[in-house]
Amino acid sequence: MEPFLSLAHLTVLDLPPPQVLRVAAEAGCRAAGLRLLPVAPGAAGYPVQDDPALLRETLAAMRETGVAVADLEIVMLRPETRVADFLPFFEAGARLGAQHVLVAGYDPDVARLTASFAAFCEAAAPFGLTGDLEFMPWTDVPDLATAIRVVRGAAQPNGGLLVDALHFDRSRSRVEDLAAVPRRWLHYWQLCDAPAERPATTEGLLHTARAERLFPGEGGLDLPPLIRALPPDLPVSLEIPTLELARTMGPEARVRRAAAAARRVIAAARGE
Repeated sequence: MEPFLSLAHLTVLDLPPPQVLRVAAEAGCRAAGLRLLPVAPGAAGYPVQDDPALLRETLAAMRETGVAVADLEIVMLRPETRVADFLPFFEAGARLGAQHVLVAGYDPDVARLTASFAAFCEAAAPFGLTGDLEFMPWTDVPDLATAIRVVRGAAQPNGGLLVDALHFDRSRSRVEDLAAVPRRWLHYWQLCDAPAERPATTEGLLHTARAERLFPGEGGLDLPPLIRALPPDLPVSLEIPTLELARTMGPEARVRRAAAAARRVIAAARGE
């Protein structure tokens, strides 16, 4: 089965949304994710919800390339988060035909975080959007077990969790525990590779995650068992920032390399 490949914006974060879609199309990706909200103040983000011209250009690029917008990022649920503030974000997502929203948990009170995630999913549902909780070791949803707890507690029909190959490894989550994840919670997953040695500090984890991942099959992550454990029809988001390589290789070449590597690794893992 040919994998459904999507291009995560982080792989080419220096490109605005219309160009992300064009690069995705050139590499044979059927969809792309867009970062509308920055991961930190001053970080890159492309708020099409506040920029009508950029929204029009993005819609035009979608029509031109046939590439869909699959997911939007990145929503951070903090103690002070007001779900009502995301209305323009939801409206832009609906205009783009997006399906999913990447959500990160930054609230140490698990009960409050669960309630916030439930409220977010409820607010996103009328716009045709899911809420996909990504577990990352440096957040308050550090592993698969915690993500399952929050999503189950929120009990929303459009709630789900997001598996990222890097975070799955760094959080020491176990492939066998994916059996506890209902299929309806899985909307897409993120593929990359990385050195086998796990960084000992949060700074090291963040640097690898945000700046220096490896293409599938070029690192030390145990990808085949994870690939086999996830549904074969699940869309695969290529989230592979390689800032050092980007100094000498353009985005088109990097995305082509990422897509080719993903196809090889997935096919080998499935014995195809």
